[in-house]
Formats: sequence, structure tokens, C-alpha cells
Amino acid sequence: MDIYCNEQHDMIRQTVREFAEMEIQPKAQALDDKEEFSPELTRKIGEIGLFGMLVPNKYGGQGMDVLSYIIAVEELARVDGSQAATVAAHNSLGIGPILKFGSREQKEKYLPELCTGEHLWAFGLTETEAGSDSRGSKTNAKLVKGEWVINGSKTFITNGSSDMNIGVTVQAITNVHSDGRKEISTIIVERGTEGFTSQTMHGKMMWRASDTSQLFFDDCKVPRKNILGKRGNGSKIMLSTLDSGRLSIAAMGLGCAQGAYERALAYSKERKQFGRPIARFQVISFKLADMAMKIELARNLLYKACWLKQKRKPFGMEAAMAKLYCSEIAKEVADEAVQIHGGYGLMKEYDVERFYRDQRLLQIGEGTSEIQRLVIARQILK
Repeated sequence: MDIYCNEQHDMIRQTVREFAEMEIQPKAQALDDKEEFSPELTRKIGEIGLFGMLVPNKYGGQGMDVLSYIIAVEELARVDGSQAATVAAHNSLGIGPILKFGSREQKEKYLPELCTGEHLWAFGLTETEAGSDSRGSKTNAKLVKGEWVINGSKTFITNGSSDMNIGVTVQAITNVHSDGRKEISTIIVERGTEGFTSQTMHGKMMWRASDTSQLFFDDCKVPRKNILGKRGNGSKIMLSTLDSGRLSIAAMGLGCAQGAYERALAYSKERKQFGRPIARFQVISFKLADMAMKIELARNLLYKACWLKQKRKPFGMEAAMAKLYCSEIAKEVADEAVQIHGGYGLMKEYDVERFYRDQRLLQIGEGTSEIQRLVIARQILK
């Protein structure tokens, strides 16, 4: 990947890979079994500088480029999707909108403490009746005596309910015009605000060690100045946030595929049938060859999208392509990895069982595969 990578990227990959293998790998299975979010691991991730990687130094961040961040997420996902999800959601959905659209006061107030690993921030978009159709949102905010009064709820929100969470950016309807058009805005709500409560969601098939939550707003009052960006620009902020977030979800798909492939390759060299390692049978070696090829193609596509963003070129279509392709490749590679493991691939003691479950969300979260195809189709038909 010399086309896009330099020595700094190689160093980040090595650093995060070593950390993930030494600190996360030994705990990943137990945390998955218990469906337990780990503040300890999250703080350690913060200590090596993976929160606020794209935030300028003056706000407490690392001031790195997009590809550095994507490589970090990829390497975490190579070991554990749950920890990668915590990092991806906090950086892309939590920090991202504040960094890009926040006022100077908001940036100075929130960003420094969000770059340490001690605190997390969430982005409240999805509702029970509003997912792909984000404008179907029912959460509303009314301006009353200089305060926003918010009512509604959000669901499937990452990093929204653990004790490390200190706030959320909420998308809400702030006005309905006479012709029925909705004015949508984004508003900052700090944890502890009266009328704002959260609840952890359990019983997940995947990312069982990440914090997924429901958020509730019952006459929740916040100052007028808590609006993020311009009033009425909520949809624009949301779409911009998702464009960037798709890169990190793509990185999770790429990392998941890489991890599943490596485990299948190692197992195929050890497992013997008919007197020789199964890797020596053409049917298995061809599976491995296809897996390696798909991963290489996915990595090239994702890194190109990152390069476009870093160069401030249009990257929305490429981000959608990368998110779609990396998600689909994660599905295909994880499935083949289980097949190569045979019956053992269905047992929790083998990592590929967890990888097989974790990849399933990638085709749904931050825009389904169907929505990605819609985004791409709109671009090519312009």
C-alpha cells in the first residue's frame, strides 16, 4: 500500500496491532460472553492516542490524517469489533460533528476532554420509526423562553449509556412549516441534564462488548446556545457526518475480514485430513486465494476514499462504495473462515464464531447496504 501509506502509517499500524493483540485479544472473548463494556480498555485505548486522532493539537487531539485514523480502526477490528466500534463511533459520530460544525466555544469546552479516553460522546439519530428515513424522526425541540425543550427518544445509539458518556448530539425537528416541510437541527445535550435519561440495550448478536443504548428526552431543557451549527442544517450535518462515518465502518469491515482470513489461514495449515494439512487441498487453497484477493481490493478502495477526503476532494460516492464493499467482503470472508474451520468454526472458543456474528451489523449500521447502493446510483446518474 505504498501508494497511500508512509512511515507514519506503518508505525501506527504496528503500534495499534501490538496493543490490540496484547491488551484486547486476551479479554475479547470474556467480554463478549458477558456482554460487558470495558471502561478499563477504553481508557487504555485513549492512552495510546486513538481518541481525537483527527482533532487539531490546540483542542487536545493528535492532528493526524484520515488514513492514520482508518488504519487504527482497521487494526482494532482485526482483533475485536466491539472495541473498534467504540473508537469509530466516538471519533466519527461523537467528536466529528462538534469539530466540523461546533462554535469555537463548543470546541474549546468539549473537545479536549473527549480526546483523552476518559469520556465518550454519542450521536442521536436513529429512532424506532426513523432509520434509513432520517426525516421520519419524531424527536422535537421547541424554543421556549430562550431554552430548547426536547421530547422524544433515540435507539441503537453507540456510546450513549455507559458512565463514560458525557453527552449526545441530538437530531430533532425544530419547526414544521405551513407546507409540511420539517426544519431539522442538531442540539447538544450534556449527561445529567434534567429530562435526559439513557438505558443500555442487551441481547445483541454482535458487538456485545460495546455500549449500545436507548436515549429518552422528556421535557429536556438545554440553553439556546447548545444548537450545533446553524438552525435548520440538521440534515446537512447528519449527511456529512455519515459520509465520514462510512469510512470507519468500512475500516471495521476490512479489519474483520483480515482477522477472519488470518485465523482461517493459520487453522488450515494446522488442521490435517487425509494425511495432510487442509490448506494443501485445492478447494481450500482457492478459498484462501479468493479471500486474500477480496481483502486487497477492499483495502485499495477504502484507502483511495480516505485519500480523496484528505485532499479535500469529493469523496461521498467512494465512501459509500467502500462501506458497501468492505461490509460485503467481511460477510463473505467471515463465512468462508467458518467453513474452513468446519464444526469448530461454530464454537465460541474460536474467534471466527465472533467475527461471523460481528460482521452482520456492518451491512446495517450507518446506512444499510441498500442505502449505499442508492447513494452510489444517485451519483452516477447525475
